[in-house]
Amino acid sequence: MNDLNEVKFLNKKIKLLEGQLKDRTNNLNNNNLDNSLNIINNLDISLKNPIHTLNYHKHSVLCLSILNDDRLISGSYDASIIIYNKTTYQPDLIIKEHEGPVNCIIQLSSGILGTCSDDKKIKLFNINGNNYNIIQTLNDHTSNVIQIIEIENKYLVSCSIDKSIIFYLKDNNKYKKDYQISTNGKCYCISQIKENEICYSENFDKICFYDINERKIKSSISNINKIPFSPFIMISKDLLFISGQNKISIININYYELVREIEVFNSDFINGACMLNKNILFTGDEEGIIREWKIEEDNLILISKKEKAHKSWIYTLLNIGNGYIASGSGDSLIKIW
Repeated sequence: MNDLNEVKFLNKKIKLLEGQLKDRTNNLNNNNLDNSLNIINNLDISLKNPIHTLNYHKHSVLCLSILNDDRLISGSYDASIIIYNKTTYQPDLIIKEHEGPVNCIIQLSSGILGTCSDDKKIKLFNINGNNYNIIQTLNDHTSNVIQIIEIENKYLVSCSIDKSIIFYLKDNNKYKKDYQISTNGKCYCISQIKENEICYSENFDKICFYDINERKIKSSISNINKIPFSPFIMISKDLLFISGQNKISIININYYELVREIEVFNSDFINGACMLNKNILFTGDEEGIIREWKIEEDNLILISKKEKAHKSWIYTLLNIGNGYIASGSGDSLIKIW
């Protein structure tokens, strides 16, 4: 091909690509979600192959977290907790102190590790390198403890399917029960959304907003679309992300209003989720698919998805820093992307 023909060829290709880009933009701005998603599904996949696959649990990986020393830690349905070497991702420490599935792991501001389980217990550990010791066990719940959060280095707060939320007050790195609130349904998720305010789920379809100082419910939203166990995520200072069955819900926490529902096609439950940065959100589902979303004001735009990221339900996703995320699944694997 001579130079003139090559230039003509390149110009035609550029015009073709510009036309395709214009079509995509027009479709994305169109309110017809079906057309938008059909085009988006043809985009390049951002997640290629995992750089690490960890296969040390014997059952589903239910929760992931990062320690202050940057080591990954996981909790599993097999009742074990594993801390991984941050270079090799081989286990540095395996903890077997719970008698049921480990649902949540957090490291408190004091450095203490907090865990909760279907065994109805919350355990607090001191982690020193590759050694640990139990500092305290809290036995106040009467059924599965699903999630724990810390509020301003003061309260440890837990929620349970026993229809209660318990506030533990910190006293010299020990925690004692301060007060308990009763919920009108099983509580699967809890999150701090403002300085003195939390939100929590009742059963699978209601969100309550609770003022910690006044100790009362400020507002609630019913008929949310079947909330699973996935933690709530603040995707901006005003907007709360909630995953559900076939849909994603976005709530404005200032007005306590459901501002948007986003239907996710070819998926039953959206579950694990994490923010990569202020503009990108990842979600997992029961089919083992990871989706990448761009946050645009009060909306999410699907920009890519990874089919068969796992062979089973993705229970948890975690931003582990430096542009990497980790996923934990019912196939007992953890993958680093």
